[in-house]
Amino acid sequence: MTHHVRLFIDGYNLALEQGTGVATYARNLSQALGTLGHQVGVLYGTRAAPSYHPLIREIAFFDERVGDPPKWLVALRRGRRMLRAPLGERAERVPITGQVIATTFRDRLPHFDELWNARDLFQQSQAHFRVFGRPLKAVLPAPPALMHWTYPLPLRVPGTRNIYTLHDLVPLRLPYTTLDNKRRYFRLNRLLGARADHLVTVSESSKRDIVSLLGVPEERVTNTYQSVHIPRQFTALPMEAARAEIAGSFGLEAGRYWLFFGAIEPKKNVGRMIQAFLASGVEGPLVIVGKKAWKSEEELRLLFDDHIRHLVLEGQTLRTRHKVMLLDYAPFRLLVNLIRGARAVLFPSLYEGFGLPALEAMLLGTPVITSNTASMPEVVGDAALTVDPYDVGALVQAIQAMDRDEVLRARLAEAGPRRAALFNPDAYARRLEALYARLGVPPAATAPPATRLAAE
Repeated sequence: MTHHVRLFIDGYNLALEQGTGVATYARNLSQALGTLGHQVGVLYGTRAAPSYHPLIREIAFFDERVGDPPKWLVALRRGRRMLRAPLGERAERVPITGQVIATTFRDRLPHFDELWNARDLFQQSQAHFRVFGRPLKAVLPAPPALMHWTYPLPLRVPGTRNIYTLHDLVPLRLPYTTLDNKRRYFRLNRLLGARADHLVTVSESSKRDIVSLLGVPEERVTNTYQSVHIPRQFTALPMEAARAEIAGSFGLEAGRYWLFFGAIEPKKNVGRMIQAFLASGVEGPLVIVGKKAWKSEEELRLLFDDHIRHLVLEGQTLRTRHKVMLLDYAPFRLLVNLIRGARAVLFPSLYEGFGLPALEAMLLGTPVITSNTASMPEVVGDAALTVDPYDVGALVQAIQAMDRDEVLRARLAEAGPRRAALFNPDAYARRLEALYARLGVPPAATAPPATRLAAE
């Protein structure tokens, strides 16, 4: 008889309408745990108000129209919860009865057997850490065998082992590229490094940073890498149909445009990328798909520079209006088609813990130009062109080489999927299983009855 081990992850970022790297990581982690045969619980912290009625709890979880309460009410609630902080925040189970039609959320939801929610848990934990300097307790009536936090959050579930994924230490390595309070970030990460049952990370580069910057012993950090996977429903579309969708949706011709996708923020190096693309003189356009985040105006200012605008108006060679296309958002199906149809994907990020967009492009057989910094060389190997992301001249040369060398593009298109296969979901699940076994979590099929009964 198969015995299921209850393993929990958090729903931090999973409630966001447009996905983030952390959300993708959490979804892939939940899928891997399901593949291994575990019973997967997800602990959310949405604004859904508690209710005694199960249907109302389910409705509240999926209702995205929860308005922002007045600031005075938020402060009052937070203060009241601070007073009972020693008791922790109690989570309530979200009953998924099927009475709420949640098909819209299918692509955003992780794999799960149980959903739990504690109202505003993540915001409350940050406020608690600011005041008390220690993690907030998230109380589950029956603690799981393991709580795997997908991000360094000031939270812990009492009565079980708590492990935390630290994707990178960008706020400490490139402090000018993030809005984090650096002192608080350092304090929290160092505290987790000392008190967590274990730390998980996603590359050898990030592991070195955690050991050297936080002083964590090497044996307390495990690199599992990440999983790269694009569902077959998106990749199985015939290329002719994908070309037609690209042309119909954006007026673009497959193979005749370049692509960047990701948040527009200082870390992503979008400003230098645009500069290099315009200077390269290659046929365009460059399509940029991404939400404008912090300092995005600075990254995009070249597009709106008076001199550039003047050249556009004068009708001279540098026609920026037609050379760069900005898209705030593309649904995942369309994004996959855009990646498949691109001449190449540009991902010259200054620093990445793992660099999933580069691998997603490689998986789809699209040539990639990326950075030679942080984790990127170990992730892409020799299946992408790597350059110094701070050197605009090197970026220009890489773009020109990719444009004119058909043999290079063909080699990378063939090598990319092979390299991406090293990070397939099965390989990722095996790495996770080995980590959990070292932490005393037995494989699902051989778990002793006591584990199952304790969970129930």
